[in-house]
Parts: sequence; structure tokens; C-alpha cells
Amino acid sequence: MHVPDGFINAPTSAATGVIAAGAVAVSLRGARRELDERTAPLAGLVAAFIFAVQMLNFPVAAGTSGHLLGGALAAILVGPYTGVLCVSVVLLMQGILFADGGLTALGVNITNMAIVTTVVAYALFRGLVKVLPRTRRSVTAASFVAALVSVPAAALAFTLMYAIGGTTDVSIGKVATAMIGVHVLIGIGEATITALTVGSVIAVRPDLVYGARGLTQKLKLRVNGELVDAPGAEPAPVAARTSHRKVWAAGLVASLVLAGFVSFYASANPDGLEKVAADHGIDKQAEEHAVADSPLADYGVEDVDDARLSGGLAGVIGVGVTVVAGTGVFWAVRRRRTDASPSNTSETPDAADAPDSTSPTSV
Repeated sequence: MHVPDGFINAPTSAATGVIAAGAVAVSLRGARRELDERTAPLAGLVAAFIFAVQMLNFPVAAGTSGHLLGGALAAILVGPYTGVLCVSVVLLMQGILFADGGLTALGVNITNMAIVTTVVAYALFRGLVKVLPRTRRSVTAASFVAALVSVPAAALAFTLMYAIGGTTDVSIGKVATAMIGVHVLIGIGEATITALTVGSVIAVRPDLVYGARGLTQKLKLRVNGELVDAPGAEPAPVAARTSHRKVWAAGLVASLVLAGFVSFYASANPDGLEKVAADHGIDKQAEEHAVADSPLADYGVEDVDDARLSGGLAGVIGVGVTVVAGTGVFWAVRRRRTDASPSNTSETPDAADAPDSTSPTSV
């Protein structure tokens, strides 16, 4: 759903740029409360993973493909404020290095793909986990539903923006029907990827999943043949057979493999927005990207003739740049939090900062 230059007029693009800048500023402050010394590098990895999976377009219907937006995944794994920053970093890297998503439309893309998806997904996710049993399966199921809804929500947001500042005269009703219809299908793919990823991390380190904080395993006693909670018992510690460094390394390897190898087999069909734009004439005023001559434009390396090698190298470079940029941003945010904290060494550290504890903070 990367909007190119020329789809939305300058005043509307500028307005969304202000909205995006404000949301990023708020997220930078909010992320200080979400990040600790373990989750800061994890957030950079989440950004790189989203970049990698966005290269994997999957077919949906009628010659259309879709790809992960990532807002729901990021919000559930590392928190809603950090999630907005994760997707924003990805969009910035894609726009500057790979000519994917217009630079004048960066505010539009951040608003649609980072803000709307994250806010909608996390609000729905929180509501679901409050009414569902507090289990790992419930977190995974809630992540599926939240991700599914977030994609058509972003499609609706784009339609509203186009109704306000579209550069062609088209029927907004038809655009809305087409956009929401195809993005419901894309949302199923988004939901599947999100649930599988969240479930995989919960299986090895549930304490690293922001949306799973507060899940505890209470000690049970068998009384008269029935299992009951042990009175006054402390929660059983979370099994941490895999260190967070191993989780980070495994995630990075997976991202490199997806972007460097699996991406070659992604669907070549236009994504949902591209298909709707072509069918309804939205793309008549599309402009050439400002960095269309970038050495990495269109996810290929200039002067590398082999398509498989060119795309794979571009994917690996993209993952590397994104993980470095993202980790740098999140470490800086974390450092600001540390610097702003009172320097009292006698204070007990927060549960979230303890190496292998489960935070009691509610989801």
C-alpha cells in the first residue's frame, strides 16, 4: 500500500506530513516507557523483519497480490509507540533507498501504514485480551484478529485521504469498495503472518512480547481431584531456555533468508493499491520517484544483471541498513529514558528491566 508521488495533492500530503511528524514525536516519548536494554535491539530487529516480509508479496485474487503492513505485528511485539517508529523507519528506508513509496507522500504512507494500522490493531488487541482467557493462545488469537482488521482500516484511511485530496476525478464509492474488498483478503495474509510470528516468539520467550506481559503461570495444587491455584503462591518463572540474544540472532537470520532468497519467489502481481489505481484511473497523475535512479531502486542492485542475485543483494542490504538504523534509533530512545531517570542506585529495578522476569504490567 505504498502511495507514490502524485496520487494525493500537495496540501493534503503536507497535512498528513504534519500528522505523521506529530505522531512520531509522541511515539518517541512513549517508546521510552516501552523499551529496555533487551527490547531496544529487538525493536530494531522487528523493523528489519517487517522490511524483509514486505518483500514477500503473496497472491490474493484476480491478478492482485498483497504484502505485510506490519503495524499490528510491531505493536504487539514491542509496544504501540515503538511499533509506530518501527514501521516509520521501514517506510523511510524504502522511500530513500529503494524508491518505494513517494517522498512527498511519506506523510501519507506513515499515517496509513504506521499510525492507522498500529492504533487500530493495538486498541482491538487490548480489548480482546481483556475478555479472553489470559493464555498464550489467546494472545496469538487476538493478534490474528487485530492484524486482520488493521489492513482494511488502512485502506479506508487512504480512501478518505483520496476523497479529500485525490488528483483525479474518480468515484470514491467505487474506490472504497475496491480498496476495502481487496484489502480484507490481504488482511488474512497479514493476520496469518502476524499470528505465526507472535506465536513463535511467545513459544520461546513470552517475556519478550510486549502484548504478552502480565501472562503468568500460577502454581497449581490438586485438591480432591481438581487443580486449583496455590494460595499465596508466587507465579512460576517463565521458562527461558533461549536467551534473548539467540532470539535476536535467529530473527536476523530469518530476515536475511526471507529478503535475500525467498523474496525471489514472491508474486509479481501488482499489490492491492496498484491494482485499484490502475483499474480506476487513480494512477493517471502518478509522478516518477525522486530517487528513481537510486542504485537500489525497485529492490535490485544496479549493474547486477542476474535478477536473483540482484534482488537478493538488495534485500540483504535493506535488512542490514534497517536493523542498524532501527537499533540506533531505539538505543538512543532508551538512553534518553536512562538519562532522564533519577540516579538512585538503591532503587529496585523495574520488572521489565530484570533479565528474565515476567512483567506484571497488564496488556
